[in-house]
Amino acid sequence: MFGKRGEGSTPQPPAQPAVPDAEPANAAPAPAAKQAQVIPGLDLGDTSTVQPSEAAPEAAAPAAAPAKPKPVREGKNGRSENYYDIKTTIFNALIDAIDLTQLGQLERDAARDEIRDIVNEIISLKDVAMSIAEQEELLEDICNDVLGYGPLEPLLARDDIADIMVNGADTCFIEVDGKMLDAGVRFRDNAQLLNICQRIVSQVGRRVDEASPICDARLMDGSRVNVIAPPLAIDGAALTIRKFKKDRLRLDDLVKFGSITPDGAEILQIVGRVRCNVLVSGGTGSGKTTLLNCLTGYVDHEERVITCEDAAELQLQQPHVVRLETRPPNLEGEGEISMRDLVKNCLRMRPERIIVGEVRGPEAFDLLQAMNTGHDGSMGTLHANSPREALSRLESMITMGGFSLPSKTIKEMITGSIDVIVQAARLRDGSRRITHVTEVVGMEGDVIITQDLFVYEIVGEDANGQIVGRHRSTGIARPNFWDRARYYGEEARLATALENAEVADEDYNG
Repeated sequence: MFGKRGEGSTPQPPAQPAVPDAEPANAAPAPAAKQAQVIPGLDLGDTSTVQPSEAAPEAAAPAAAPAKPKPVREGKNGRSENYYDIKTTIFNALIDAIDLTQLGQLERDAARDEIRDIVNEIISLKDVAMSIAEQEELLEDICNDVLGYGPLEPLLARDDIADIMVNGADTCFIEVDGKMLDAGVRFRDNAQLLNICQRIVSQVGRRVDEASPICDARLMDGSRVNVIAPPLAIDGAALTIRKFKKDRLRLDDLVKFGSITPDGAEILQIVGRVRCNVLVSGGTGSGKTTLLNCLTGYVDHEERVITCEDAAELQLQQPHVVRLETRPPNLEGEGEISMRDLVKNCLRMRPERIIVGEVRGPEAFDLLQAMNTGHDGSMGTLHANSPREALSRLESMITMGGFSLPSKTIKEMITGSIDVIVQAARLRDGSRRITHVTEVVGMEGDVIITQDLFVYEIVGEDANGQIVGRHRSTGIARPNFWDRARYYGEEARLATALENAEVADEDYNG
């Protein structure tokens, strides 16, 4: 064999076929479908024997005086360098042998059959010695290069991967269960990596090149993509993909994962149901967007919801949802639509709830205005390490937006707008926990007063290094949104959840 395949390398077809990495100027037109498999007289370049790897010596052609085999150079991802040499040779011959225009008009299965026939013919003509399993492996890699996202395909097919991080053609890491692992895959070169980045961003009308080297985009399944290309990225394009799970998580799933207790999840359901204004706070990778998705699951189906995002990630299931997305400037620096433009326009679209994917600038002021003017139940996320810091950052973003308002006025606006802050965190063992459910109560002088309903306490760690902790109720019997819960008929349910949480605390301490 050419070497051990990278973890999780079972490829799956992408949503739509893409264009190959490059189309040479001397590409010869292919015959019609199903005729491309016979290519007599086709100029495939040098058809001398391609040196096989050591793992397939029995397939090599016999010779009276066998030549000394080419040494196998092991790559850091487990595959030999010879594998990539053979793949490059066959791939280049394939590009010269097919008509890319005709191939793009075929269905994916038909296109794969055409590629399979031509690759088998090339292997035969070039006298490449490899086993059936090796041929299938090579065929899958080449099909992924031509029709999909190349080496990323097996990683995108795995549902246990949360993030894919490509640092140039030779380095790729993944996050699984909160841990960073070497993905064991590599790209042919930096040109192939940049070409795949261009395929991804072009699907949503974006571009990435030297003139515009930074780009946010998304895949067809909603996964968030960030690309930063040379010359800003010195060692080749840096590609980061934040994957979305195929199955949308709910609060019940977070309970199973230990992110929150059943009583805490019940209170969060009530918070979403009674239209509290919620701010989801947390660090990078702490699960803010996932938590926001869970909270939106309890929005009534009769409500009109408008979402504003930089790259559309939210997966609302309600029937009356309008999704908006920002737009970067064009090559002339014109045509940009900022998050603040979207939030301001939302107010003219008769929303009942406005949900901002991430608050990071002057749109914070417009979101607070919306929360204070009849759009109860609006939500947003922002980066902060604690509820208190989230309030401070919100004030800073409004100040940096150029609003000449006294600090006390801004704090009063925050107090009158935000009802609940839900703090998420990614702990050092990779687990994600909801560490605070905090109410914004009011002000005393120039200080915003908050009170915690739930907090997460770290007790220690087990023999495997996993953090052991528990969610503790602070014993608040009547939260500040009690009257709101009574208005929506959730008073009894809220009282029961708070009582059960307090009983669980007494049992733990008892």
